[in-house]
Amino acid sequence: MFRTRLISGIVLMAIAISFILLGGYALFGLITVISTIGLFELYRAVGMEKTAPGILGYLSGIFLDVLLLNAQGKFGNFIKVTHEHVLIWLMITFVLFMFFYVIAYPKYNAEQMTMLFFGLFYVTFMMSFVFQLRFVEKGVLYVWLIFIGAWGSDTCAYCVGKLIGKHKMPSSLSPKKTIEGCVGGVLGAALIGFIFALVLFNGSDYLWKISVTCGVSAVISQVGDLTASAIKRNHDIKDYGTLIPGHGGILDRFDSIIFIAPIVYYFVVFFGL
Repeated sequence: MFRTRLISGIVLMAIAISFILLGGYALFGLITVISTIGLFELYRAVGMEKTAPGILGYLSGIFLDVLLLNAQGKFGNFIKVTHEHVLIWLMITFVLFMFFYVIAYPKYNAEQMTMLFFGLFYVTFMMSFVFQLRFVEKGVLYVWLIFIGAWGSDTCAYCVGKLIGKHKMPSSLSPKKTIEGCVGGVLGAALIGFIFALVLFNGSDYLWKISVTCGVSAVISQVGDLTASAIKRNHDIKDYGTLIPGHGGILDRFDSIIFIAPIVYYFVVFFGL
């Protein structure tokens, strides 16, 4: 199991490095595919993955990513999209979901329809900040802060928890997690961020700003991980899928990144990086 998980992790990292360096439409395409698969996994949890409203959700998510790409000015001046247009599209999608709900009633229940719309925000919109961050100045460097906050903190938390972890987390969602491990994950991510800034950036301001960004991201990462676990517990499933050997589905591996991507994006903007 460990070997399979390790190999899968190496392959994932190789893919991440390749597409982040490529950036542009290549990274946009990858994130859109990942988001669509993530939506499928989430919809499957409530039995909506092959329904007409579910298909509407996939199409709406793809178009939402296109709108967000266009909002970054990547389609020239043909159509100028703002975030207000994104909200309008979400409202249109919501109304269409309700159309299916009332026309087919009582075929679908309120929880299923809520999950359809929730998925667009939780998976598609929040994940889109990965390619949105890549498009900002020095985005090829900043986008790595997302992975430091997610996978870096997860590795540090695991190691510290195994070495000195004694006090269990108060949440019953993850009984193996310890307070020491969580603190180690936050401090480890902040330290990795500090080293990352020391090597790749000039200026003392970058050191503390990037350290803080990675430390806060590590905290949010744990919230993202537990959120995905809570949804699985509510629907009695072990993993969201089997696409990634040793890890599960897209949402099992990218649950933290979904939460961290918008946080890093707005920290970069807020700190003026």
